[in-house]
Amino acid sequence: MKEISATEAARAFARVLDEAEAGEEFVITRKGVCVARLLPAPRANGRGLNKLARKWAGNIGLDEEFETAIESIDRYASAQEDSDPWES
Repeated sequence: MKEISATEAARAFARVLDEAEAGEEFVITRKGVCVARLLPAPRANGRGLNKLARKWAGNIGLDEEFETAIESIDRYASAQEDSDPWES
């Protein structure tokens, strides 16, 4: 975790954002006192949905249509696990 002053963060905001996007965490200080933390945004992905679909599939009494939907979710989530939801 890097410690930077608010002035430095403001002057180099694009670089700080680039580093945060790459996984770096920052403590931002003003006059030596911590005032904020800048953390990388979590990447939304299908991992949680995939895990839930695998847990449900075949383990509880579901009608066939719902079971098919769960399988579809599992396939979709697997395909999207490592994607960036903000990427256009």
